[in-house]
Amino acid sequence: MKKIVLTGGGTAGHVTPNIALIPALKKEGYEIYYIGSHNGIEKKLIEEYGIPYYGISSGKLRRYFDVKNFTDPFRVVKGLFDAKSIMKELKPDVVFSKGGFVSVPVVMAAKKCHVPAIIHESDMTPGLANKLSIPSAYKVCCNFPETVSYLPEGKAVLTGSPIRRELFDGNRLNGLDFCHFSINKPVLLIIGGSLGSVAINKAVRNLLPELLKKYQVIHLCGKGNMDPALDHLDGYVQFEYIKKELSDLMDAADVVISRAGANAICELLALKKPAILIPLPAASSRGDQILNAQSFEKQGFSYLLKEEDMTDASLKDAIEYVFANRTGYIEAMGKSPMNDAISIIVNLINEAAGK
Repeated sequence: MKKIVLTGGGTAGHVTPNIALIPALKKEGYEIYYIGSHNGIEKKLIEEYGIPYYGISSGKLRRYFDVKNFTDPFRVVKGLFDAKSIMKELKPDVVFSKGGFVSVPVVMAAKKCHVPAIIHESDMTPGLANKLSIPSAYKVCCNFPETVSYLPEGKAVLTGSPIRRELFDGNRLNGLDFCHFSINKPVLLIIGGSLGSVAINKAVRNLLPELLKKYQVIHLCGKGNMDPALDHLDGYVQFEYIKKELSDLMDAADVVISRAGANAICELLALKKPAILIPLPAASSRGDQILNAQSFEKQGFSYLLKEEDMTDASLKDAIEYVFANRTGYIEAMGKSPMNDAISIIVNLINEAAGK
Protein backbone atom coordinates (compact mmCIF):
# COMPACT_ATOMS: atom_id res chain seq x y z
CA MET A 1 0.00 0.00 0.00
CA LYS A 2 1.25 3.49 -0.89
CA LYS A 3 1.72 5.93 1.96
CA ILE A 4 1.10 9.68 1.97
CA VAL A 5 1.71 12.32 4.62
CA LEU A 6 -0.61 15.31 4.57
CA THR A 7 0.41 18.50 6.37
CA GLY A 8 -0.85 22.02 6.90
CA GLY A 9 -2.29 24.00 9.75
CA GLY A 10 -2.73 27.17 11.72
CA THR A 11 -6.13 27.97 10.19
CA ALA A 12 -9.00 25.88 8.84
CA GLY A 13 -8.09 27.07 5.33
CA HIS A 14 -4.82 25.14 5.61
CA VAL A 15 -6.69 21.95 6.55
CA THR A 16 -10.02 21.70 4.71
CA PRO A 17 -8.43 21.19 1.24
CA ASN A 18 -6.48 18.26 2.72
CA ILE A 19 -9.74 16.87 4.09
CA ALA A 20 -11.31 17.24 0.64
CA LEU A 21 -8.57 14.99 -0.80
CA ILE A 22 -8.99 12.16 1.74
CA PRO A 23 -11.80 10.18 0.00
CA ALA A 24 -10.01 10.26 -3.37
CA LEU A 25 -6.69 9.26 -1.79
CA LYS A 26 -8.34 6.33 -0.01
CA LYS A 27 -9.93 5.26 -3.31
CA GLU A 28 -6.44 5.29 -4.87
CA GLY A 29 -5.25 2.96 -2.13
CA TYR A 30 -3.17 5.36 -0.02
CA GLU A 31 -2.47 4.83 3.64
CA ILE A 32 -2.87 8.40 5.00
CA TYR A 33 -1.04 10.09 7.85
CA TYR A 34 -1.11 13.71 9.03
CA ILE A 35 1.61 15.88 10.55
CA GLY A 36 0.58 19.09 12.28
CA SER A 37 1.29 21.06 15.42
CA HIS A 38 0.67 19.58 18.85
CA ASN A 39 -2.37 21.71 19.66
CA GLY A 40 -3.37 23.50 16.44
CA ILE A 41 -6.85 23.58 14.90
CA GLU A 42 -5.67 20.92 12.44
CA LYS A 43 -5.40 18.29 15.22
CA LYS A 44 -9.10 18.46 16.10
CA LEU A 45 -10.25 18.64 12.47
CA ILE A 46 -8.17 15.68 11.28
CA GLU A 47 -8.82 13.37 14.23
CA GLU A 48 -12.55 13.50 13.38
CA TYR A 49 -11.67 11.55 10.21
CA GLY A 50 -9.74 8.80 11.99
CA ILE A 51 -6.45 9.70 10.30
CA PRO A 52 -3.32 8.91 12.38
CA TYR A 53 -2.00 12.26 13.60
CA TYR A 54 1.57 13.20 14.52
CA GLY A 55 2.29 16.45 16.35
CA ILE A 56 5.56 18.36 15.92
CA SER A 57 7.06 21.47 17.45
CA SER A 58 5.95 24.56 15.55
CA GLY A 59 6.77 28.27 15.53
CA LYS A 60 5.59 31.23 13.51
CA LEU A 61 7.99 33.27 11.38
CA ARG A 62 6.86 36.89 11.54
CA ARG A 63 7.74 39.92 9.43
CA TYR A 64 7.07 42.21 12.40
CA PHE A 65 8.67 42.59 15.84
CA ASP A 66 7.50 40.17 18.49
CA VAL A 67 9.27 38.75 21.53
CA LYS A 68 8.44 35.26 20.25
CA ASN A 69 10.67 35.95 17.24
CA PHE A 70 13.58 35.13 19.54
CA THR A 71 12.23 31.72 20.59
CA ASP A 72 10.13 30.46 17.67
CA PRO A 73 13.12 29.76 15.37
CA PHE A 74 14.25 27.16 17.92
CA ARG A 75 10.77 25.59 17.81
CA VAL A 76 10.98 25.46 14.00
CA VAL A 77 14.39 23.74 14.17
CA LYS A 78 13.02 21.24 16.69
CA GLY A 79 10.03 20.72 14.37
CA LEU A 80 12.45 19.82 11.56
CA PHE A 81 14.04 17.11 13.71
CA ASP A 82 10.57 15.91 14.80
CA ALA A 83 9.38 15.71 11.20
CA LYS A 84 12.53 13.94 10.02
CA SER A 85 12.10 11.32 12.75
CA ILE A 86 8.46 10.74 11.74
CA MET A 87 9.45 10.46 8.06
CA LYS A 88 11.98 7.76 8.89
CA GLU A 89 9.35 5.92 10.91
CA LEU A 90 6.52 6.13 8.33
CA LYS A 91 8.60 5.94 5.12
CA PRO A 92 5.92 7.71 3.02
CA ASP A 93 5.97 7.67 -0.78
CA VAL A 94 4.87 11.30 -1.06
CA VAL A 95 3.97 14.39 1.01
CA PHE A 96 1.18 16.88 0.24
CA SER A 97 1.31 20.24 2.00
CA LYS A 98 -1.43 22.84 2.20
CA GLY A 99 0.76 25.42 3.90
CA GLY A 100 0.93 27.21 7.22
CA PHE A 101 4.12 27.42 9.24
CA VAL A 102 3.82 23.90 10.65
CA SER A 103 4.23 22.57 7.10
CA VAL A 104 7.66 24.14 6.52
CA PRO A 105 9.72 21.65 8.58
CA VAL A 106 7.66 18.77 7.15
CA VAL A 107 8.44 19.69 3.53
CA MET A 108 12.12 20.32 4.38
CA ALA A 109 12.33 16.97 6.19
CA ALA A 110 10.75 15.26 3.18
CA LYS A 111 13.52 16.55 0.94
CA LYS A 112 16.19 15.41 3.38
CA CYS A 113 14.58 11.96 3.39
CA HIS A 114 14.29 11.91 -0.44
CA VAL A 115 10.47 11.97 -0.35
CA PRO A 116 8.83 14.09 -3.08
CA ALA A 117 6.62 16.86 -1.67
CA ILE A 118 3.80 18.65 -3.47
CA ILE A 119 2.69 21.95 -1.98
CA HIS A 120 -0.43 24.01 -2.64
CA GLU A 121 -0.51 27.81 -2.74
CA SER A 122 -4.04 29.19 -2.43
CA ASP A 123 -3.36 32.89 -2.92
CA MET A 124 -2.14 34.86 -5.90
CA THR A 125 1.34 35.34 -4.43
CA PRO A 126 3.05 32.78 -2.19
CA GLY A 127 2.91 33.42 1.55
CA LEU A 128 6.07 33.30 3.66
CA ALA A 129 5.61 29.65 4.71
CA ASN A 130 5.30 28.44 1.13
CA LYS A 131 8.16 30.67 -0.02
CA LEU A 132 10.36 28.77 2.43
CA SER A 133 8.98 25.42 1.24
CA ILE A 134 9.12 25.94 -2.53
CA PRO A 135 12.86 25.09 -2.93
CA SER A 136 12.17 21.68 -1.35
CA ALA A 137 9.02 20.98 -3.37
CA TYR A 138 8.59 18.66 -6.34
CA LYS A 139 5.57 20.60 -7.68
CA VAL A 140 3.58 23.66 -6.57
CA CYS A 141 -0.18 23.67 -7.16
CA CYS A 142 -1.89 27.05 -7.52
CA ASN A 143 -5.31 28.63 -7.99
CA PHE A 144 -4.55 31.56 -10.27
CA PRO A 145 -2.93 31.78 -13.72
CA GLU A 146 -0.98 34.81 -12.51
CA THR A 147 0.68 32.79 -9.73
CA VAL A 148 2.70 30.77 -12.23
CA SER A 149 4.99 33.75 -12.86
CA TYR A 150 5.91 33.87 -9.15
CA LEU A 151 7.06 30.24 -9.10
CA PRO A 152 10.18 28.44 -10.37
CA GLU A 153 9.93 27.30 -13.98
CA GLY A 154 8.68 23.76 -14.31
CA LYS A 155 7.25 23.52 -10.78
CA ALA A 156 3.92 25.35 -11.12
CA VAL A 157 0.71 23.49 -11.94
CA LEU A 158 -2.63 25.31 -12.23
CA THR A 159 -5.03 23.04 -10.34
CA GLY A 160 -7.54 25.08 -8.38
CA SER A 161 -8.33 24.15 -4.78
CA PRO A 162 -9.73 20.79 -3.61
CA ILE A 163 -13.38 21.25 -2.63
CA ARG A 164 -15.22 19.11 -0.07
CA ARG A 165 -17.59 16.80 -1.98
CA GLU A 166 -20.46 17.46 0.45
CA LEU A 167 -20.71 21.03 -0.82
CA PHE A 168 -21.92 19.62 -4.14
CA ASP A 169 -24.74 17.72 -2.44
CA GLY A 170 -26.83 20.80 -1.61
CA ASN A 171 -30.54 20.90 -2.33
CA ARG A 172 -32.14 24.26 -3.18
CA LEU A 173 -35.58 23.29 -1.90
CA ASN A 174 -34.13 22.07 1.40
CA GLY A 175 -32.27 25.38 1.75
CA LEU A 176 -35.41 27.41 1.07
CA ASP A 177 -37.39 25.27 3.51
CA PHE A 178 -34.72 25.66 6.20
CA CYS A 179 -35.04 29.47 5.89
CA HIS A 180 -38.85 29.39 5.45
CA PHE A 181 -38.39 31.12 2.10
CA SER A 182 -40.57 31.17 -1.00
CA ILE A 183 -39.53 29.53 -4.28
CA ASN A 184 -40.78 32.60 -6.15
CA LYS A 185 -38.14 35.17 -5.13
CA PRO A 186 -34.36 35.08 -5.77
CA VAL A 187 -31.97 34.59 -2.86
CA LEU A 188 -28.92 36.59 -1.78
CA LEU A 189 -26.38 34.81 0.45
CA ILE A 190 -23.97 36.98 2.44
CA ILE A 191 -20.81 35.35 3.84
CA GLY A 192 -18.45 37.61 5.79
CA GLY A 193 -16.12 34.94 7.17
CA SER A 194 -16.17 33.18 10.56
CA LEU A 195 -15.80 36.49 12.41
CA GLY A 196 -18.08 38.37 10.04
CA SER A 197 -17.44 41.80 8.57
CA VAL A 198 -18.70 44.93 10.30
CA ALA A 199 -18.64 46.91 7.04
CA ILE A 200 -20.52 44.28 5.00
CA ASN A 201 -23.02 43.58 7.78
CA LYS A 202 -23.81 47.27 8.16
CA ALA A 203 -24.24 47.91 4.42
CA VAL A 204 -26.46 44.85 3.94
CA ARG A 205 -28.68 45.75 6.88
CA ASN A 206 -28.97 49.36 5.71
CA LEU A 207 -30.22 48.05 2.36
CA LEU A 208 -32.70 45.51 3.70
CA PRO A 209 -35.85 47.65 3.13
CA GLU A 210 -34.91 47.93 -0.57
CA LEU A 211 -33.46 44.43 -1.02
CA LEU A 212 -36.44 42.61 0.46
CA LYS A 213 -38.75 44.07 -2.19
CA LYS A 214 -37.03 41.82 -4.76
CA TYR A 215 -34.82 39.31 -2.90
CA GLN A 216 -34.76 37.00 0.07
CA VAL A 217 -31.61 37.36 2.17
CA ILE A 218 -29.56 34.74 4.02
CA HIS A 219 -27.01 36.54 6.20
CA LEU A 220 -24.08 34.64 7.76
CA CYS A 221 -22.96 37.55 9.90
CA GLY A 222 -20.23 36.01 12.10
CA LYS A 223 -19.88 35.30 15.78
CA GLY A 224 -21.47 37.93 18.03
CA ASN A 225 -22.93 39.90 15.10
CA MET A 226 -26.61 38.90 15.24
CA ASP A 227 -29.15 41.73 15.41
CA PRO A 228 -32.22 40.55 17.40
CA ALA A 229 -34.26 43.48 16.10
CA LEU A 230 -34.23 41.83 12.64
CA ASP A 231 -35.21 38.32 13.75
CA HIS A 232 -38.81 38.50 12.58
CA LEU A 233 -38.24 40.36 9.33
CA ASP A 234 -40.05 38.53 6.53
CA GLY A 235 -37.61 37.23 3.89
CA TYR A 236 -34.49 37.73 6.02
CA VAL A 237 -32.65 35.15 8.14
CA GLN A 238 -29.39 35.58 10.01
CA PHE A 239 -26.96 33.08 11.50
CA GLU A 240 -23.59 33.47 13.21
CA TYR A 241 -22.35 30.59 11.08
CA ILE A 242 -23.71 27.48 9.38
CA LYS A 243 -22.03 24.11 9.03
CA LYS A 244 -24.41 21.22 8.31
CA GLU A 245 -26.86 23.15 6.08
CA LEU A 246 -24.28 25.24 4.20
CA SER A 247 -24.47 23.16 1.00
CA ASP A 248 -28.27 23.61 0.90
CA LEU A 249 -27.99 27.37 1.45
CA MET A 250 -25.34 27.59 -1.28
CA ASP A 251 -27.58 25.74 -3.68
CA ALA A 252 -30.47 28.07 -2.83
CA ALA A 253 -28.42 31.23 -3.51
CA ASP A 254 -28.73 33.09 -6.81
CA VAL A 255 -26.04 35.66 -5.91
CA VAL A 256 -23.40 35.51 -3.15
CA ILE A 257 -21.68 38.40 -1.40
CA SER A 258 -18.39 37.23 0.08
CA ARG A 259 -14.91 38.10 1.25
CA ALA A 260 -12.21 36.94 -1.16
CA GLY A 261 -10.27 34.32 0.76
CA ALA A 262 -8.82 31.80 -1.70
CA ASN A 263 -10.68 28.73 -0.42
CA ALA A 264 -14.00 30.58 -0.25
CA ILE A 265 -13.84 31.90 -3.81
CA CYS A 266 -12.67 28.54 -5.17
CA GLU A 267 -15.77 27.00 -3.61
CA LEU A 268 -17.90 29.66 -5.33
CA LEU A 269 -16.15 28.84 -8.63
CA ALA A 270 -16.69 25.10 -8.23
CA LEU A 271 -20.36 25.65 -7.41
CA LYS A 272 -20.68 28.22 -10.24
CA LYS A 273 -22.15 30.90 -7.98
CA PRO A 274 -22.17 34.48 -9.31
CA ALA A 275 -20.58 36.58 -6.59
CA ILE A 276 -19.74 40.07 -5.44
CA LEU A 277 -16.31 39.86 -3.81
CA ILE A 278 -15.47 42.43 -1.13
CA PRO A 279 -11.86 41.65 -0.18
CA LEU A 280 -10.20 42.54 3.09
CA PRO A 281 -8.54 45.96 2.66
CA ALA A 282 -4.76 46.04 2.25
CA ALA A 283 -4.49 47.75 5.65
CA SER A 284 -6.02 44.67 7.30
CA SER A 285 -4.04 42.01 5.40
CA ARG A 286 -1.06 41.45 3.11
CA GLY A 287 -3.34 42.32 0.21
CA ASP A 288 -3.82 38.75 -1.01
CA GLN A 289 -7.64 38.95 -1.02
CA ILE A 290 -7.53 42.02 -3.29
CA LEU A 291 -5.29 40.18 -5.76
CA ASN A 292 -7.54 37.09 -5.59
CA ALA A 293 -10.63 39.14 -6.34
CA GLN A 294 -8.93 41.04 -9.17
CA SER A 295 -8.00 37.76 -10.85
CA PHE A 296 -11.53 36.38 -10.55
CA GLU A 297 -12.97 39.61 -11.95
CA LYS A 298 -10.49 39.51 -14.86
CA GLN A 299 -11.53 35.94 -15.68
CA GLY A 300 -15.21 36.91 -15.62
CA PHE A 301 -16.06 34.82 -12.56
CA SER A 302 -17.01 37.56 -10.09
CA TYR A 303 -17.67 41.26 -9.52
CA LEU A 304 -15.07 43.14 -7.43
CA LEU A 305 -16.20 45.82 -4.98
CA LYS A 306 -13.41 47.14 -2.76
CA GLU A 307 -14.46 47.83 0.82
CA GLU A 308 -13.09 51.38 0.66
CA ASP A 309 -15.34 52.02 -2.37
CA MET A 310 -18.40 50.38 -0.85
CA THR A 311 -21.42 52.51 -0.05
CA ASP A 312 -25.02 51.43 0.35
CA ALA A 313 -25.67 52.64 -3.20
CA SER A 314 -22.62 50.97 -4.78
CA LEU A 315 -23.45 47.65 -3.10
CA LYS A 316 -27.05 47.81 -4.32
CA ASP A 317 -25.83 48.61 -7.86
CA ALA A 318 -23.42 45.67 -7.71
CA ILE A 319 -26.19 43.29 -6.61
CA GLU A 320 -28.46 44.43 -9.44
CA TYR A 321 -25.66 44.14 -12.00
CA VAL A 322 -24.56 40.65 -10.98
CA PHE A 323 -28.13 39.36 -10.74
CA ALA A 324 -28.94 40.73 -14.20
CA ASN A 325 -25.76 39.21 -15.68
CA ARG A 326 -25.65 36.00 -13.65
CA THR A 327 -25.90 33.76 -16.73
CA GLY A 328 -22.68 35.23 -18.15
CA TYR A 329 -20.83 34.65 -14.89
CA ILE A 330 -22.04 31.04 -14.74
CA GLU A 331 -20.93 30.39 -18.33
CA ALA A 332 -17.46 31.85 -17.65
CA MET A 333 -17.03 29.69 -14.54
CA GLY A 334 -18.14 26.63 -16.50
CA LYS A 335 -15.21 27.11 -18.88
CA SER A 336 -12.60 27.28 -16.10
CA PRO A 337 -9.90 24.57 -16.21
CA MET A 338 -9.96 24.45 -12.40
CA ASN A 339 -13.26 22.61 -11.98
CA ASP A 340 -11.62 19.24 -11.28
CA ALA A 341 -8.90 20.11 -8.76
CA ILE A 342 -9.06 16.82 -6.83
CA SER A 343 -8.42 14.67 -9.92
CA ILE A 344 -5.58 16.91 -11.11
CA ILE A 345 -3.90 16.92 -7.70
CA VAL A 346 -4.33 13.16 -7.13
CA ASN A 347 -2.73 12.53 -10.54
CA LEU A 348 0.22 14.71 -9.48
CA ILE A 349 0.46 12.80 -6.21
CA ASN A 350 0.50 9.48 -8.10
CA GLU A 351 3.17 10.81 -10.43
CA ALA A 352 5.34 11.93 -7.50
CA ALA A 353 4.80 8.68 -5.58
CA GLY A 354 5.86 6.76 -8.69
CA LYS A 355 9.23 8.48 -8.54
